[in-house]
Formats: sequence, C-alpha cells, structure tokens
Amino acid sequence: MARRTKTPELPDDFEEHILDTDIKNEMETSFLEYAYSVIYSRALPDARDGLKPVQRRILYTMNEMGLRPDRGHVKSARVVGEVMGRLHPHGDSAIYDAMVRMAQTWTMRLPMIDGHGNFGSPDDSPAAMRYTEARMAPAAAAMTASIDEDTVDFKPNYDSREYEPAVLPAAIPNLVVNGTTGIAVGMATNMAPHNLVEVVQALRHLIKKPAATLEDLMRFIPGPDLPTGGKIVGLDGIRDAYETGRGSFKMRATARVETIGRRKGIVITELPYGVGTEKIVERIKTLVQGKKLQGISDLKDLTDRENGLRLVIEVKNGFHPEALLEQLYRQTPLEDSFGINNVALVDGQPRTMGLKELLQVFLDHRYDVVRRRSTFRRAKAADRLHLVEGLLVAILDIDEVIALIRSSENSEIARERLMTVFDLSEAQATYILDMQLRRLTKFSRIELDKEAEELRRTIEELDAILGDDSLLRTVVSDELAEVAKTYGTPRRTVLLESAGTAVTASAVPLEVADDPCFAFLSSGGLLARTGSDEPVGSGGGRTNHDVVVSAVRTTVRGEIGVLTSRGRLLRLGVLDLPALPASANDPNLQGGLPVAEMLTLEPGERALALCTLAADGPGLALGTRQGVVKRVNPEVLNRDEWEVVRLADGDEVVGACELVTGTETLCFVSAESQLLHFSADAVRPQGRSGGGIAGIRLGAKDRVVFFGAFDPDDAVVVTASGSSTALPGTEPGAVKVAPFSEYPAKGRATGGVRCHRFLKGEDALVFAWAGPGPARAAAASGAPVELPAPTGRRDGSGVPGSQPIVACAGPVSARLGSPVGDTGGVEG
Repeated sequence: MARRTKTPELPDDFEEHILDTDIKNEMETSFLEYAYSVIYSRALPDARDGLKPVQRRILYTMNEMGLRPDRGHVKSARVVGEVMGRLHPHGDSAIYDAMVRMAQTWTMRLPMIDGHGNFGSPDDSPAAMRYTEARMAPAAAAMTASIDEDTVDFKPNYDSREYEPAVLPAAIPNLVVNGTTGIAVGMATNMAPHNLVEVVQALRHLIKKPAATLEDLMRFIPGPDLPTGGKIVGLDGIRDAYETGRGSFKMRATARVETIGRRKGIVITELPYGVGTEKIVERIKTLVQGKKLQGISDLKDLTDRENGLRLVIEVKNGFHPEALLEQLYRQTPLEDSFGINNVALVDGQPRTMGLKELLQVFLDHRYDVVRRRSTFRRAKAADRLHLVEGLLVAILDIDEVIALIRSSENSEIARERLMTVFDLSEAQATYILDMQLRRLTKFSRIELDKEAEELRRTIEELDAILGDDSLLRTVVSDELAEVAKTYGTPRRTVLLESAGTAVTASAVPLEVADDPCFAFLSSGGLLARTGSDEPVGSGGGRTNHDVVVSAVRTTVRGEIGVLTSRGRLLRLGVLDLPALPASANDPNLQGGLPVAEMLTLEPGERALALCTLAADGPGLALGTRQGVVKRVNPEVLNRDEWEVVRLADGDEVVGACELVTGTETLCFVSAESQLLHFSADAVRPQGRSGGGIAGIRLGAKDRVVFFGAFDPDDAVVVTASGSSTALPGTEPGAVKVAPFSEYPAKGRATGGVRCHRFLKGEDALVFAWAGPGPARAAAASGAPVELPAPTGRRDGSGVPGSQPIVACAGPVSARLGSPVGDTGGVEG
C-alpha cells in the first residue's frame, strides 16, 4: 500500500519569481562556457611548460607524493585517485589515459612517467590502472625542480580547498621536444616532437643573438625528431610550419632489402609516428587478397622486446624489391603525413606560433623562473645570515648571555633582555633561546664564521644575477646546456629532401649495365651512388645538409667494402645503393639510404669509410683509439664480412683508409692536443690477424680522436677544444684551422707536437680532422658549420664555434681513389 505524503502549505505572502530566458541566448551562453572550459582546461597546452592541465596535475601530484625517479613505483590507481580527488574534477579514465601517454616511449620523445607493467603498444591498449605501477621519470624531475622556491604562481583548485601551480618551472622545453595533440571547440593543435639537444642549441643561440632569423635557428633544428625514428621526406612543409605555425611533411618507415634464404626480403625496422604493425599487416593482407599488390610471398611480424620492431616482407622471385617497396609506400601506412598546427596558450589566449616564437615564449618563462628563484634564495640566505650574525654576537659574550637567561623569570623576559642588552632583533633573540648547548663550542664559532662568509658570497652572486640581465641569460643558457647533457639523446629520424628510393616497377630494368660510377658515404650516415662516371670537379665536399666523408670509384654491379669501428670490413653491393642524378662535381646524398638500412651493425659500431675490394695495391691503413696503427695487406675473402685488425680490450678503430700509393702521410691527433704524422711506408704491412704496431705515444689518460691518410700538399688541420666532461655534440668549443705544413713530421711511436692551446675551462679536443683543404664541416643535424680562416699558428687557441662540429671533409675530387680518415663515424 503506497504511503501518501502531505503537500506542504506555502505561506500567504509567497510569490513565484519565474525568469523568462530566450532559448537562443541561453544556448549561446552555455556553449561558450563549455567551449571556454575545453580550450583552457582540457585540450590546449600552455606554451611555457607545454603541458595540458591534466598532465601538469599528474606531475605535480607525483612530485608532492614523493614518487621521484630514485624511489619505488606505486600503483597507478593511487596516483589517479590523488589527482582526481585533489585537483582534477573529471573521470579517472581521462587521467589514466594522459598518464599512460606520458609513459609511452613511442608517443613521447622524452617520457615524463616511468611506467612498470603493461603500458600498451602502438597497437594495443594498456592494462587497467590497478595492474600497472608508475613513478616520475628523470625528465619529470627537471620539470618540477624549484617549484617550492616561489618560481611559479599557484591558484585555487576546483573546490578552493587546495592550491595547484598555474604552470610548472619546466627546465626542459617540453612543448617543442615532446609536441602535443588536442582537439578543442573550433580549434585544434598538433605539434611534432623534436630532439632535445638540437632544441637546446637553438635556444642558447637565441639567448646569445635575440635577433636570430629562422634560417639561423634551422641550422640547429633542421626538422622534427620522431620517437619512432623513421624518415621524413620533403623539408619544404617543415619550413612553412616553422615560419607560420602550419605545415605538413611525409613520414616514411625505415626499410632495407636483405637476402632471406633464397629470396630477397624487405625488412622494416621503424614505422611512421603513430602507426602500429597490426595496421600495416592488415592493410598489406587486404591489398594482396584484392590482387592490388603483387610480388609478396610471405609476411612475418618478428617484433619482440629484445630486438625491437622487425617486420619481414618476403618478395617473390622475379620482382624488384625496391619497386615493391615503393608500392608499399604509396598504398599502405608505411608512408603517412603529419600536419603541423602549432596552437598553444600564451598569456591565456590561444595563438598559432612559429618556431622562433615557441622558443622565445619558453625563454621568457625561464627568465622569470630564474629571476623569482634567485629572489627567493636571496631572501632565504639573508634571513639565515641575520640569524648567524646574532649567534656570533651571543657566542662572543656567551657567559653573560647564559647568566642573563638564567636570571630571567620566563622566556618572554629573557627575549626582551637579550634584545635590549645585545641590540638583537626578535628573530635573533628567539633563535638564541632555541639554540642547543652543543653549539656553544669553539668549533661552532669557526663553522658560523665560515657559514656567514658563504652566505654573503651567495647573496652577492644572487644580487649580481638579479641586477644584470646578461648574467641572468647566461645562467639560463648554462642550465639548458646541463639539461641537454643530462637528458639528451642522439637523433632518431633521418631527414631527406626528396624520396631517393622512389622507383616504379616499369622503370626498373631486368638487367642492369655494369657502368662505372662513384659510391659515397656522408657524415649523416647516408649511402648512395652516382648514375654514371661523370668528370670530377673540384667541389662537392658538401651536400645540402651533410658532408661527404668517403668516396670510391666502382661499377654499378660491383662490390665495395665498408670499414667499421670494430675493425670489420663489410661487403656491400653497389647495385643496392640508391642511384642519384648528382655527379661527383656536386654529390647530393639527401636521397641516400642510411647505413643501418644497408648493413647490420653491432650496437655502438660506426661506419668509418668505404674502400674497394681490390686484391692488389698498398692495402688499408687503420688507426685505433689507443694509438695503434696497422697496414693491412690486400685480401678479399669469399664471405660477407671479416676482421681486418685484432683489437685489444676496450680499443676501437677511429680511422680507416684505403691507400693508393703507399707513401701517403698517416696522421694521428689525440685528445690532449698532440699531432703526429709520418709516412705510410714506415709501417710494415701485416695480415688480417695482426694487431698492428705502436703509432703514437699517448699519456695515461690520453686517447686518439682522429686518424687519417692523405696527400700533405694543401692539407689543413681543424681542431676544436672544450671540456672533456661535456656531452658529445653539445659544446661548440673553440675552433682553429691551420695549414698542415706548420706541423713538423716526427718518428712513429713518438708523442708528436702540440696542435692546439687550451684556454680556461678547456682540457681536451672535442673534435679534430686533417686532410686536403678547403675543409667543410657539419653539425650533428647535418647543417653546415662555418669554419674560421686558417691561421699560421700551429699551437694557437681557437675562436668560439657557432655550433658543435661532428664531421669534416675536404673536396671529393681530392679523395676519389684516396680515402678519408675518421670524421666521427656513422653509428648503426
């Protein structure tokens, strides 16, 4: 039986107040509020720290929970609960999804979360948050560093019971490095990841030269660096995006042709950003079943945790692998496009920004953070100095202080008497009353004097930073350099101006003529050949974004050797190299293929130079890190690889060259600035099993940084000095170019002569090269580096470089048939 309820009676003076609202106005107002919430509280990142609100709240909460990189992992559900309960008034799934993305190495170029457990894959979703664990990644600690030193503003959370940071201090340029994606109401953002070391170099250049142009910055940041590696084909869209904030580029998978049993196969080791293997496999199967793609006999996904991505496509006999690969690029997600739309919040307003504006917003934020941090530290040091000075006063008359305190009836009276008798402030008197008796020793006085002096020095340094904008910029620049040294990693994505492998099945002949050609190796690790044996001019040492470090004469259907830092010679078919229209007058290897796609190199192994597989001639010359030199008798084995030198433990080859006459000059340069050169005929040739002989005498901590063989006529020496503790590729150093004729020859196994004088803060050569001039240099990104004019001082100091040099080479015409020395090598 239902129970009746009595309707309450309304008072006699009750009046209804119904407000009529136009439905159009109500919808507009509500929709604008919703759009505002999505834009500012969910979808768009802040240009200063590059974080959306949920990401910022996750990192801040984990920092408050003490989940730092040196602590243990905790359940992800615990972190999600803390974030949702304290700061983020949304569902737990949205928080966990954001947390997962920050832990995925294929999503973030520099992950902020260290995940433990199943955090998914490019194809699969992660496990539930009750099964996974997490803590802050090392990079996240840099994002929250100094947050407790009044470096950023705090605002109330959603219920005004707590406070949260409006932005993180962000010592890392997170927005440019990690990129972002988000869809708001009426706008969206899609920003590409970049390499941290390159971004820091551009930031430091912008600090030094605020009026730098986009072309200046692109010398340091030539293009995005995607977490999944791969290749970017076409750079025009990237420049448009850097200039206007909008553009697009094509991404390609990294693939190489290998022999698999009796068949040729296409092995894919890197995929475009955001593409998973299952998507590729499904698309290829659909095309094969629909008879839209021919030539594939089998498809295997051999991806595992140990070897990483490995997708093997076996090619039927009679089909050209390169032509099939081009069809795969056109018809499958092995080639995909990325549309850049640089939209972020600046001063609370959405803005579309180019590269320079993105960098400048971050620098302005760091200036403000360092300024506020210095102010906070100065105030803290001043307060401490005030207390220490009071303690010093008390220790001078400690007996009177003790008698005064003992004769006082209570602490309030004692405090007032201390302030009156010794002219102390209330804070000093309170601190003296709270002081422990063990601080009254003589040693304590010495400690206090030392502490007071350090505090005064600290205050003076902080006052200098606060009073001098140039010094403030220097501090920011130095901190950025430390960030690059700590968290920087090598570039993963290869930048190509055009598709060098673009061929069609109809364009590939069944029989290829064995025409003469040239094979090239660039400092960026690209291999290519010319289409014909054209005349060699005097130029050609540089490509658009690279330098040619090795060149040999060969034939299209011939074979060449690749000399590596492990002392191996790897056989390589010239026909497998992409044919370029450029001649040896102007070789442009931007359409070439990376070494890693053509050869299987061991971890840390580098390709140093190319050589012919001649069974006669003077042979090869090699120099090692420990100063060993070896001449190898010409010997060609019936195998794909063989050793040409027996290396000692911990040693590696730094330079490898094929001799032409046997009378070339062999040159060593060590890290401690010692240069030694002698004739190649002073080294007796050995067989493959030989370990070489002493080449240069090194100090206890010295090592060889360059070895090469060349004709000494018109040769030059390029050296760059810096700190031995700096991360390779982050310090430009002081660069010097000097004629090779300035350095006298010494006997083999001697110490040589000094070739570079170190200045303050320098203790090693970070780069060295010698060879035929004029020399051309390149940075890690492949961008050209201007060298100073040659000087006649063989042991003089250098001039500050514009950016770090990783490779150097002379004219190609001077090296065809005469190989080059080590220029840093190309790592596999």
